[in-house]
Amino acid sequence: MPIRLSMKLFSILTIFLLWLVCLVGGTNITIAQAVQRPIELSSRSSIPGATLVLNGKGFGAFKSTQFNRVTVNGVSALVQRWETEIIEIKVPFRATSGPVEVLMGKKKRSAGPLIIMAPRIAAITPTEAERGTTLEITGHHFGLSAGARDPNTMFGVNDVVVGGVVVRPKRWKDDKIELEIPPNAESGDVAVRLASSDPLPDGSCCAPVEYVVSNAVPLKLIPSVRVDPVSGPVGTKVVLFGQGFGNAKELVDDAVLIGGRPVTIAQWKDDVIVFHVPLDAESGPLVLKHQGRERMLAQFTVHVPRAISMSPASAPIGTLLRIKGEHFGAYSESGSTPYNFMDFKTGENRVEIGGVPAVIYRWNDERIDVWVPFSAKTGKVVIYRSANKPNIGGLCCAERGTQAIEVGDFTLATPVIESYEPRTAGLDATVTIKGRGFGTFLVTAEHADLGLNQKSYKRRGDIEINEPGEQATVVSNVSRTEVLFNGTAALVQSWTDEEIVVTVPHRNLYGIGKRGEFFDNLATGPLVVRRGSWDVLPDGTCCSPKKWITLEAGPFTIEAKGLPVPDPDFWNYHPPDASTNQ
Repeated sequence: MPIRLSMKLFSILTIFLLWLVCLVGGTNITIAQAVQRPIELSSRSSIPGATLVLNGKGFGAFKSTQFNRVTVNGVSALVQRWETEIIEIKVPFRATSGPVEVLMGKKKRSAGPLIIMAPRIAAITPTEAERGTTLEITGHHFGLSAGARDPNTMFGVNDVVVGGVVVRPKRWKDDKIELEIPPNAESGDVAVRLASSDPLPDGSCCAPVEYVVSNAVPLKLIPSVRVDPVSGPVGTKVVLFGQGFGNAKELVDDAVLIGGRPVTIAQWKDDVIVFHVPLDAESGPLVLKHQGRERMLAQFTVHVPRAISMSPASAPIGTLLRIKGEHFGAYSESGSTPYNFMDFKTGENRVEIGGVPAVIYRWNDERIDVWVPFSAKTGKVVIYRSANKPNIGGLCCAERGTQAIEVGDFTLATPVIESYEPRTAGLDATVTIKGRGFGTFLVTAEHADLGLNQKSYKRRGDIEINEPGEQATVVSNVSRTEVLFNGTAALVQSWTDEEIVVTVPHRNLYGIGKRGEFFDNLATGPLVVRRGSWDVLPDGTCCSPKKWITLEAGPFTIEAKGLPVPDPDFWNYHPPDASTNQ
């Protein structure tokens, strides 16, 4: 009996205490509600627009947006999910720090206080940048992500405003944001915006999206500068394309530096600067100094040219000598214009064979091809790159010079005829010439001249046709390897360094001529082998008139054999009008 009475008293006291608590709290919750498990929030601090999760029991089923509501310090939140044990809401835009409450009709349950945090930028890096540069924003309370990808989503998308332009960042964390500065941005403030959408008065979705904006941090945008190229050997022409350089190099301190050393300025205009990599250049940062400010544009790599192979190592004049390697640079880059073809100045760029300048045929960064000149000698093959050192203020030039790249040894071969047979033959007969040092047969022709690539942008009036002064005739003398029967070229069947095989031409037997002259019998005359080439002119330009090495094998007689026999019935079966309806 005493035990039963004690239990009854304990129950009465418990109910009384719960009633007292409810009375003091000013709420009308029932005893059943008072003993329910408290509501847990996924976070006790949040930013507007973030998703907040409420975990508990007894939420019941969702009936309507009017019946089921959640408020943050009295401001209704947008309910995204409502189940008996879990509720998800969007933290409303207009909410301030205060209690979170769950309303189910007339019932109300408290989930405790929620602190509303505002985004704040601590710093941006860099504070001065080009458009297209990656901007890093550090700070606090940016949120875990930018939200949905679709900017038209009903809840909005967190973003960043850069100089009046809205940007969707590449990376978004609660304390760091990375974005690419758009090309249409202007100098101005950078601010982080957090999107949020409150429910309509009836609790449904959604009021227009609004933004909580962080503090603003200034950003200065400077014109971008394109560097072309960012690597090369000494003498390389480098061009800076941009804006705001000034119409001229105004101050002595205005300069371009590579690895801390000044370069030679060839042209300085408001939108372009042209300079050349100096002789003593070393790899390092490319820096523009202008009006007392320094700006690093790129890392410039100074390459060292290197020859890897050369072929052939021995050959007669007129041979195409092929040099392979790396970092030879460009051939015509000594001018002051941004584009090499505009002025085509080669400077002292050249290749020498035994001390004699060779005729440049092709000059690429990894390959140089030259014709062995007429005056070539046995000796070293050397590539020379033109470069200089700047004077005070980057003007040209304290010193002019070249960088020498040794390729290898070259032996000049002298063609020698040892024998030929037969010494008489009919038309189309085969004649074999044996010897050594003939080189290779050249299938190229110079219908213009080797300066075509330099003059292709100008009207030509200097192409030599046959004889000087002659008009309306075909181009002549276009070959540089040929066999002549009494002055008339033969058809070459094969040509090696030790043997040449040709066929007897027809024209000598039939007669040849030109305007005002005709020779009706040239059947007997000398059999000649020729190789031609040129020399570079004293001023370094191309080229002298073609010069020849001529080897006479001996006399040769063309016999009246192999003449085609005319068909007397040809026109009976092939009348002139057989293939026309005219």
